[in-house]
Amino acid sequence: MPEYNLVDEPWLTLRPVGGEPPVQTSLSEALARADEFEGVLVEFSSQLPALLRQVLLPVVVDALGAPRNLQEQGLRLARTGFSDEDKHSIQDYLLTYRARFDLFDADAPFGQAAGLRTAKDETKGSAALVATAASGNNVPLFASRSDADPLNLTPAQATHWLLHTQCWDTAAIKTGAAGDAQVKAGKTTGNPTGPLGQLGVVLPVGRTLYDTLMLNIPHTHPTKVGKPQWTRDPQGPQWVPRAAEGLLDLWTWQARRIRLIPHEDAAGTRVARVVISAGDRLTATPEWEPHTAWAFTAPAKKNLTTLPERRPRRHVQGKAAWRGLEALLAPVREDKPGAFESSVLLDQINALQDDGHLPADYPLQIETFGTVYGTQSSVVEDVIHDAIPMPLLALRQDSDAHDLLLEVAEQAEKLAWAVNNLSADLRRAVGTDPIPWDKGQRPGELVLHGLDPLVRRLLAGVRQAGENDELLERGRLAWEQLAARTAQDVAQPLLDGVPAGAFLGREVKQSGKAGKSVVYSLGSAADNFRRQIAVILPRQADAAKEAAAARIADATPATAPTAGAGLDH
Repeated sequence: MPEYNLVDEPWLTLRPVGGEPPVQTSLSEALARADEFEGVLVEFSSQLPALLRQVLLPVVVDALGAPRNLQEQGLRLARTGFSDEDKHSIQDYLLTYRARFDLFDADAPFGQAAGLRTAKDETKGSAALVATAASGNNVPLFASRSDADPLNLTPAQATHWLLHTQCWDTAAIKTGAAGDAQVKAGKTTGNPTGPLGQLGVVLPVGRTLYDTLMLNIPHTHPTKVGKPQWTRDPQGPQWVPRAAEGLLDLWTWQARRIRLIPHEDAAGTRVARVVISAGDRLTATPEWEPHTAWAFTAPAKKNLTTLPERRPRRHVQGKAAWRGLEALLAPVREDKPGAFESSVLLDQINALQDDGHLPADYPLQIETFGTVYGTQSSVVEDVIHDAIPMPLLALRQDSDAHDLLLEVAEQAEKLAWAVNNLSADLRRAVGTDPIPWDKGQRPGELVLHGLDPLVRRLLAGVRQAGENDELLERGRLAWEQLAARTAQDVAQPLLDGVPAGAFLGREVKQSGKAGKSVVYSLGSAADNFRRQIAVILPRQADAAKEAAAARIADATPATAPTAGAGLDH
């Protein structure tokens, strides 16, 4: 078997601080120089949390121990890099467990089950590991590649996709492994997705790889740290349903039994065939899972308790991360349906700032990851990834920055609703039904698309403004003025595009209201939209009134109204 040890081989791609070209490094070098790199570069976005949780974070925690309290966490952050003592401890640790990081070891290959095979010695193409590659029944009829075509992965690529599979693999039926007593008819059924597939992953990212590692380690009592998979007995084909035994067990969870089958060709060692079967099943996401926010939902009918259920909050396909700020900025737990709770890590970062371990202007980024599965979670339909700047002051519930950002997110949703309302009123005015909420593209989505860069610019500006109330208030006004203009830009073509009959309008009988009718017309729709904008964005409405009054006082000629007028204040 070829040797490819993750401790020494350059399987990680890192981006140096200062904008220099990316470099390939080993695990040992990446940690030794963690303060010299901005972060890890990956081929596919959802590989990043897999690499951090399955390798980088657990090595650091198992070698150095988890911080036991906030004070110890703050001291580690203040170093801005591993001390010489830390580096020696990490290198000694990697030397101790070096054999367990060999990707193709005959007895204990990293993250795999040695000798894993099916009863008929069947193997699959390596595309079975790759979320972006069609395989099995998912290969399109006229695709350029079929399952018979080899997908040769380098050892580095195979490692990334191996870790990704342990975190995000699809559910449903898996090929049965020889020696697994729970196999029936050569298959195992009821397999859940990988553990990250059941979460809306929230990942804090700092200035350097070192900072990112520190920000993603929750302070933990030593008895709750647990052990990573490479310090346990090597895996066999058997699997069990069980709870996570500590943080490191959760991070290095082996959701699948996998064997990479290497071969040599002119380019070197490659992986084109694999064996994948069922792995350990996590009986429940632990309440201390650090990389997710939480939502409280009404209890199921069969549940006799009146307490709401606390579940990991999933990200919504097509929805920007800033549209979920109500969950990210909710550090205080509220046990009522519809409430949210922030992630353990964001709550900890807020506490670090309160205690003076992080400056208010620290350039924190929040990256979110999720997977949309289809057909009983047996296929990947879409991968969700977004990144937003997060002002630290916004994590404090008593801060103006916190209130401002929650208000902005709410205003954006209401503006989209107002434009959808306008569209519905105009369609009724010409005798057609509104666009169904679950079909087609409603114009409100165009509003949210147009507001997206404005919100991201505002997030960065709030971080720079800090606790300067005057700058924050100027930012509020500028946001409302630009948001109003964006909504009006989407609304104007709707008003301009209606036929002449819309001026007279149509009388529509209201359902459920005996004998009551409402007349919908171009004028009433425009007036209603104008009033909604004024209510949603009160500061820009007041500023527009003051500007109009000033123009009248200065005897500035008014602009003649045009069709659809009334949108500008």
